[in-house]
Parts: sequence; structure tokens; C-alpha cells
Amino acid sequence: MVVVERDLRTFLRFKVLIIMRSIWFAAQVAFFGLIASRMVVPALADIYFEYYVAGVVVMMLYSASVFIGYDIFEEAEHGVFEYLLSLPVSRRELVLGRSIGGGIRSFMLVGPLIAIALFVIGLANPLNLLIALSALFLFAFGVSGMSITIAVTLKSGDRFDIFMGVLNALIVRLSTAMYPQVFVQRASLTYAEISRFNPVTFASDMFRWGTGIETYLTMVPMPLAAIVGLVVFFFTFTLVGVAVYEKRLEGGGWQ
Repeated sequence: MVVVERDLRTFLRFKVLIIMRSIWFAAQVAFFGLIASRMVVPALADIYFEYYVAGVVVMMLYSASVFIGYDIFEEAEHGVFEYLLSLPVSRRELVLGRSIGGGIRSFMLVGPLIAIALFVIGLANPLNLLIALSALFLFAFGVSGMSITIAVTLKSGDRFDIFMGVLNALIVRLSTAMYPQVFVQRASLTYAEISRFNPVTFASDMFRWGTGIETYLTMVPMPLAAIVGLVVFFFTFTLVGVAVYEKRLEGGGWQ
């Protein structure tokens, strides 16, 4: 809990980042979302706008969860990393605490945006939304664990920045966060198959299902495959993160 609380306090200091991400969300919804919805078949304009708003929320959640990897490099530069390792906390507890902290603070940022999305989209079934939000927690924790794993493996801020930029371009664009599966299939069957097994697709499907947007879901009526995919994603990177932490930091140093 100490590790989780520290990560939450650290994240709240980045007020400029929080403001900029909120402005980005508003711009995506108010400008690009409205413009893109007018480019599809007129009869589908309203549903696509709601579809896009839900996807932007998941994109924000992914982006906020990844940020914890950058915290690790900043701590390494200022000697905080060695201090954390000197505390009476096992490395396993440290990586678990940081993953949980990364997931919780991501929801702290995205929570108000989810409320805005629900205002725009509406809510059909509160129970479905509760299940969907629980799945999104697993998604946020999994992305945080993935970011920590990659950061500890690379041990280079520049390489991490480049790698995460490429990964972001692939994992977000090759998903159904912005484009329905039927549209992706028309562009490329290969892209469509890749997007089916993308954790961003799973999270987007869950949120849309939770809000009652069942049109154009990748898996209907209830995305059980998405739930299973997010659970596997969460446990994989939690376990891998622990293993990599213990192996790469054997001896207690960053170098």
C-alpha cells in the first residue's frame, strides 16, 4: 500500500500533464469525433460518434497507464530507484504495488472523462457497466505491468521512448478503438485478424458493451472473449513483470 500511495502522490504532481490530456480528450471528441462521424453513412453518424467517444476513453486509459514506465527512468536519474530498492519491501511487492498504483492513478485521470462519455453516450444497464469497468481495471493494471516490464528490460530512456512510440502506433491503430471491425475488414483481412487479439480491442469492446453500444462490437452479445483476453493480459504482464524485475535487478542496481 505504501508503494501504491507513493505512485498516486507522484502522479498528482503532474498537473500540466493531466490538463493537457484532458484538452486532448476534448479536442478528439469535439473536433475529430464530430468530423469523422460525418464521413460515414449518414444513418450511422450518431452511433459512430458514440462509438468513437468510447474508443477515445480507452485510448486515454492506455496512454495514462503507460506513463508509469517514464516515472521509473526519472527515478533512476535522480537516485530514487536505489532508494526504493533499499526499503523493506520485496521486489515482487514493489512491482505489484507499482502496477496497481499505475492502474488506479490512470482511473483517477480517466474517471471524469468516463463520466463525460456516459453523458454523451448514455447508460443502458448499470450492471453491464460495472462489469465493464472491472475489466478496464484489469486492462489498466496490465498496461502498467507491460510498461514497467519494458522499462526495466531496456534500461534506457531513449530506447524506451522510441519503443513505446512504435508500440503505441501499432497497438492502438491495429485495434477497434477508432474503427469498427467491419471497416477494418474492408481495408485488410490481415489487420482485422490482428485487431481481434489486441488488448485495446478487448477493452474497447468491454466499455462499449457496458454502455449499451452493441452495434459494431467485435464480439457479441456479451464479449466473453474480451473478458478472458483482458484477464490473460493482466496476469501475463503481472507475472512477467515480477520475473523481469527480480532477474534484471539482481544485485539491487539499475546499471
